[in-house]
Amino acid sequence: MKILVTGANGYIGTRLLPVLLEDGHDVVCMVRDKRRFIKKIEYPEKITIIEADLVSGKGLDQIPADIGAAYYLVHSMSSPKGDFSDTEKTTAQNFVDALTKSSSCRQIIYLTGIANDSKLSKHLSSRLAVEDVLKQSGIPCTILRAAIIIGSGSASFEIIRDLVEKLPVMVAPRWVRTRCQPIGIRDVLRYLKGVLAQEGAYDQTFDIGGPDILTYQEMLLGYAESRHLKRYIINVPLLTPKLSSYWLNFVTSVPFSLASSLVESMKNEVICRNDDIKKVVPGDCFSYRESLNMAFEKIEQHSIVSSWKDALNRGYLQTDFMDQIKVPQNGTVSSQVKISFDRNADDVLENIWGIGGNRGWYYLNFLWRLRGFADKVVGGVGMRRGRRNQNSLIAGDALDFWRVLLADREKKRLLLYAEMKLPGEAWLEFCIDDSDKSGKTLIQTATFRPRGVWGRLYWYAMWPFHLFIFKGMATQLTQYGVQRQLPAHGV
Repeated sequence: MKILVTGANGYIGTRLLPVLLEDGHDVVCMVRDKRRFIKKIEYPEKITIIEADLVSGKGLDQIPADIGAAYYLVHSMSSPKGDFSDTEKTTAQNFVDALTKSSSCRQIIYLTGIANDSKLSKHLSSRLAVEDVLKQSGIPCTILRAAIIIGSGSASFEIIRDLVEKLPVMVAPRWVRTRCQPIGIRDVLRYLKGVLAQEGAYDQTFDIGGPDILTYQEMLLGYAESRHLKRYIINVPLLTPKLSSYWLNFVTSVPFSLASSLVESMKNEVICRNDDIKKVVPGDCFSYRESLNMAFEKIEQHSIVSSWKDALNRGYLQTDFMDQIKVPQNGTVSSQVKISFDRNADDVLENIWGIGGNRGWYYLNFLWRLRGFADKVVGGVGMRRGRRNQNSLIAGDALDFWRVLLADREKKRLLLYAEMKLPGEAWLEFCIDDSDKSGKTLIQTATFRPRGVWGRLYWYAMWPFHLFIFKGMATQLTQYGVQRQLPAHGV
């Protein structure tokens, strides 16, 4: 069967692709930019990639006519302007309009959130509105409603991980007593695969969840016990949703816009009403502890396939960000450091490719963390996103408060774009020039395009950073692993 997958670069979509391909399906991946498509699977002849924008509708006419089923795996809950509800309805409507006009699609499968409470959060209400749009298409719909998903790289897991690993004592608001029914990523994929082309799943809505019903507090303490950590939670009823959002933003890697949506949703119990899904897809789900342990295994093996951090944050970086691979020259200011070195160029390249995350930024790392903290204060992404994989980088990866624009090992060039809050735009580029027989040179360039007077004042205020820290970082990149080993966090 030919299957359309929207959000093929997202957390769920990336993991669903190999499952569908292994079953022999031909998959059409809908992405906003082909250059960001993460192809890590061995069935290229069975994959077709189309570029389309569900918000504007541009490119949707490329959907093949012989689509048998379509997975709808997109959402917009992290929009910093708070307009994700309207955006979600628009994208859903554009999606069904395109399907009904140009294809013979016989099933739409939508993964959403459990929405059983009478008074829903804005986030869950938006998801419910999308369900209505999809159901009105006339195409049989299968709706899978899940609570929080536990798996390496999932937003829910990473938030729990951030809180428990970093805070021996947690001051928590009332929402930590809300009950939910977490489900492991492997079971989500099993259900997504299992309902495909099953007539018993047509025009049906299923709640999916694991066997455990837990409060968020019990989930946090359960994680701590799995990691052999002593953690204490103090409930403070005075924390408002807005204060809770700021708290979550400071402590974890989620931006404030996403934290706000999550906190608001945590007032709703997300518990399955029944287990009707087992009539269509038999089998028991993994427990919360089992799902945690499988996530730990993936992290320890450095084999996280996808992460919620891979998604672009509207307001920080536009969807056409890869058009900026050539750093602009007009209206910019820059600072460049050149360091000559004699060692093997591949060794220095490995150091460049290992930058950020646990290894840090090689020189005066506490100042980088201070800059990340300042970004969090003003609602930015901060430093806590880390990196998807400590050993590899690909275009589109989040890297602390940067986004990877280009990672070209052959040409020995890495280009980063700043996603922190700035009065302008910033790029950081590393490249190695080994064309001269007399020696090799690391060229490190920081470029900034200021926005107005405040932008120029910011650039000059940061001059000491460029003068000392960038030079020190470039020097360490050429020496790391030879003269001395840096500690794990670069302190």
